[in-house]
Amino acid sequence: MVVSAFFRRLTRFAVAATALPLALVCLPAHAHVKWFAPYAVGASPQPVGLTLTNTWFWTGVALVLFFFLLARLIERSDAGEKILRGLDRASNPLWGRLDDFVRLVIAAFFVAIFTVGGTYLTPEMHTRHEWVPWLQLLIAALIFSRRTQPLAAAGIIVLWLLALRDYGLFHLLDYLALCVGVAGYLALEASARPQWRERRFEVLRWGIAIALMWSSVEKFAYPDWFYPVIEERPYLTFVMSRDTFIPMAGVAEFTLGFGLIWTPLVRRFSAIALFVIFMVAVYPFGRIDLIGHALILVTMVAVAADRTRENHFLPKLKQALTGVPAGLVTALLIFIAGYWGLHTMIYGVEGRAGPVRDARFPGMDLNDITSADPSATAMLALPTAQEANHAVMERMDGPMMEGMMHPDPDVAFALGMVPHHQGAIDMSMIVLKFGKDPQNQRLAREIIQEQQHQIDQMREWLRQRNIPQPP
Repeated sequence: MVVSAFFRRLTRFAVAATALPLALVCLPAHAHVKWFAPYAVGASPQPVGLTLTNTWFWTGVALVLFFFLLARLIERSDAGEKILRGLDRASNPLWGRLDDFVRLVIAAFFVAIFTVGGTYLTPEMHTRHEWVPWLQLLIAALIFSRRTQPLAAAGIIVLWLLALRDYGLFHLLDYLALCVGVAGYLALEASARPQWRERRFEVLRWGIAIALMWSSVEKFAYPDWFYPVIEERPYLTFVMSRDTFIPMAGVAEFTLGFGLIWTPLVRRFSAIALFVIFMVAVYPFGRIDLIGHALILVTMVAVAADRTRENHFLPKLKQALTGVPAGLVTALLIFIAGYWGLHTMIYGVEGRAGPVRDARFPGMDLNDITSADPSATAMLALPTAQEANHAVMERMDGPMMEGMMHPDPDVAFALGMVPHHQGAIDMSMIVLKFGKDPQNQRLAREIIQEQQHQIDQMREWLRQRNIPQPP
C-alpha cells in the first residue's frame, strides 16, 4: 500500500516536472490563429532566414530539448517503467472503454458542427451548401456501428475534398493530416484483422501530431497573423513581447506535436500537456475553441491512456538520448522546408495575396470588398484618405437627406439609414486601406459586417412593400 502510494506520488511529480513546464512555455500557442484573425494564405511568408536566425526561436528549441531529455532520462531509469505503470493504473477505468469514448466524442463533434451549421470541418471553413451539415449528421450516425464506420471515415475525407475546392490545398494541409488520422482510426477500429486494428491509435496519434507540427509553422511564416490576437488578449504572452513570445510559442507547439510520435513516456507527457493547454484556452477563446479542437482533445486522452510500449518508427533512434535533438531538429527542418517550399510551388516566389479572410466574418473577402460597387472602387482609388472621406460624404449626404424627407416615418427611416450605413461601410473600407491602428482595423471589419447585414434587412423590408430602393 505504501509502495503503491509512493509510485502514485512519483508519477504525479514526473508529470509535473516535464509536462507542466512544457505547458507553461506554450500555453496559448495552440489556437489556430485563422479562427480569430484575418489571414491570406497566398501572401508571401516572411523569409525563412528570419526564423532560423531568430535568437528566441533557438532559445525555445533549447528549452524544450531540456525537458525532452529530462523525460527520456526518467524513462531510461528504473523509475520510467514504474511511472508508466502508474499512468496505466490511473487510466485503467478508461482503457477498457477507450474506443467507445473516442468514437462517442468524434460523433459528438460532428453533431456539434451540424448544429452550428455553415462550416465544413472547423469554424474557419465556411460553406453555403445547406446539405453539408446533413452529411455531418450522417457521419455522426454512421460512427455508432462498426459495420458503417468505414463509410463515416470516407465521409470525413469527402468533407475535406469539398473544402479543398473552396480553400485550396495549402490552406488545408494540416486538416488533411487530421482528417486522415481520424478517418484512419475509424476504418482500422472497425477492421476484423487484428494486425490492422492494433495500429488504430498509432494512426490517430500520427495524424494529429503532423497536423499540430504543420500548423505551428504558421507562427514562423506569418507572425503578423497573431498580432490581433495578442492585441486583444495581451495576458497570453506572460508579459513577453510579441516578437519574443510568437517564435517560442511556435517551437513549443511544434515540439509537443513531435513528442506525440516519440517514446511511450514522452508521448504520454506531451499528450497530458497538450490536453491541459487546450482546455485552459477554452476560457479566453470560448466554446468555438472547445468544439473546434474536440478531435485533438480526444486524441490527447487516447494517447495519455494508451499503455502500449512499442516504437514502430525508427526505434533505435528513439532509444538513444542523442536521438532527441537529432530527431527534433530534423523534423523542424523538414516541416519548415516543406512549408516554404510548397508555398513557393503553389503561389510562386512573390506569393499571391488572393482573398483576405476572417473566420469571424464568414463569406467576406476583406481584400476585395468593393468589387461589386464601382463607386466605392473609384473612391478607394483616390490617393489620400482625406480625399476618399470627402467623396464618402458627398456620396452619402444626398441620398440620405432625400430618403429622410419621405412622409412615412418608417419608410423614411429605412430610406435614410441605407445610405447612412453605406457611408459607415465606406469609411470603414477607407481605414482598412489607409489606416494602421490594429484596433481601428478590427472595428472597421466589424462595422462592415454588421452594417451590411442591417442594410440587407432594410432593403428586404423595402422590397416587400414595393418601395423603390435607394441607390
